[in-house]
Amino acid sequence: MPHPLDVPPSHPFSPANLPYGVFRGTDGRSAPAVAIGDGLLDLGVLAARSAFDGAVPGADALFGGPTLRPFMAAGAPAWAGVRRRLAELVSPACPDLRGDPELLARAWRSRGEVTMLLPTEIGDYTDFYASRQHATNVGIMFRGPENALMPNWLHLPVGYHGRASSIVVDGTPIRRPHGQLQTGDAPPTFGPSRQLDFELEVGFFMGPGNALGEPIPVERAHEHIFGFVLVNDWSARDIQRWEYVPLGPFLGKNFATSISPWVVPLEALLPYRVAGPAQEPAPLPYLADPEPWSFDVALEVSVAPPGAGPKVVCRSNLRHLYWNVRQMVAHHTSGGCNLRPGDLLASGTISGPDPDSFGSLLELAWRGTRPVDVGSGAERTFLADGDRVTMSGRAGSGDAVVGFGEVSGVILPA
Repeated sequence: MPHPLDVPPSHPFSPANLPYGVFRGTDGRSAPAVAIGDGLLDLGVLAARSAFDGAVPGADALFGGPTLRPFMAAGAPAWAGVRRRLAELVSPACPDLRGDPELLARAWRSRGEVTMLLPTEIGDYTDFYASRQHATNVGIMFRGPENALMPNWLHLPVGYHGRASSIVVDGTPIRRPHGQLQTGDAPPTFGPSRQLDFELEVGFFMGPGNALGEPIPVERAHEHIFGFVLVNDWSARDIQRWEYVPLGPFLGKNFATSISPWVVPLEALLPYRVAGPAQEPAPLPYLADPEPWSFDVALEVSVAPPGAGPKVVCRSNLRHLYWNVRQMVAHHTSGGCNLRPGDLLASGTISGPDPDSFGSLLELAWRGTRPVDVGSGAERTFLADGDRVTMSGRAGSGDAVVGFGEVSGVILPA
């Protein structure tokens, strides 16, 4: 039987990844962990047994509680030290775990025997609108091709402040929301959304953050990015359409946002950094990024109707984002806003240039005019009760893979 720490590089959770999460065990205890292969290592147990001594000071304080927030707040030097030490601990050449069966038994868990939780308490959530193709598609539908992009879109990363309390982890069912609905010139009515949609996004958690009034410069923004998760920012299009002028999304978005449980460290994605789309006109100096900070991360969305298997309806890529993650952080803080450890920022819907790379049903079905085949003879223009939506992501291929896992949710009736 293979050793649980012997994980091939082709595994999505190989030693090249080492993503962080928070689990609850069968004893009811919650603790930070790192995923390795089909299992995880309890970071609290390792810290209590001095496994990080010499790698990072105060590891007990970082991993002794039920959340990753202290570790997020510790900053890039601590992240790098812990990551180096974890790479040593899972290495076949290191005897610290492999030579201590009692410690390994206490620290290692099969992922099938734990429940994954949110990785931290999320104080604030900001959702951007950073995909040019998505913004263009939506603009064409509602304003026509001549006015697809609003005048500000090519000059700044457009965003809005979302609702942190309704962010849920993978597997949480999503109740169809109620809201005001309006059609044509008729007065609005109140009822369940009939145009429930998914939005394919990637989010990232903030580390130390900045003091109030002290912006983070674009060239140092990556020092504050702890890691990345998949995000499904569910959207009730009919509720949103009626309410969004003049202040933007409200009930059409705040009922639920789902995220994947494992946070892929920024360092794990550095080998997959790529240049994003050309930015024209050139951004203002505070947004001008001298380095490429997009990532080649393949993304998929599948929909499984009730009683049927999943069918892939979208294949996109994180590299399609027009505004990169450093520019999002720089713009967010440019007016003096303070970002704090555990804050979540998300990309907005990630759509590519091809119709099968559009990251929402609104686009895939083109506002209901092109029904999408979801398998088993079923079609969708928007989501039906009982549909399960699953998003996945990975960087690399073959023997060099960094996986994001999945974020999934099933639609419950209103």
